Amino acid sequence: MELLATYTFGQALLTVLEFALLVLWIWLAITVVVDVFRSHDLSGWAKAGWVVLIVLLPLLGVLIYVIARGDKMKAHEVSGERLQERAFIADVEDLRARGILTDDEVQRAKTKSQPITSARPSPDDDVAELEVLRDRGILSDEEFKSAKQRALAA
Repeated sequence: MELLATYTFGQALLTVLEFALLVLWIWLAITVVVDVFRSHDLSGWAKAGWVVLIVLLPLLGVLIYVIARGDKMKAHEVSGERLQERAFIADVEDLRARGILTDDEVQRAKTKSQPITSARPSPDDDVAELEVLRDRGILSDEEFKSAKQRALAA
């Protein structure tokens, strides 16, 4: 009972704050590690280097990664979401081609899978998609540069 009497309300609030910061830190570290493995522009050795840095020096490693590659983290996320959307639509079209789904069901599935906002993708989203196409060898460097200029001008 003596312990409860010495544990003040302010100390309880600090404990809650520390716990919230710990959860935030774990979430950020997991997000960075997932992004490292999602990055198609990093070689295997670069991925291994980032993971070693994050494991050996967690605070510094995550901080350096967010500063050095933070802009690409969102691009990787958007690119992944678009690829999932395309895969879903391809699966639905395949089911229609095999006669499993009717045209009405396909249209309903497509409209339900659309993003809630119908906002036009930002130029950063377009550049991220162009980077994926370049990395896969679909676009040459010259085509990528000209398409990037058009995307940023829009």
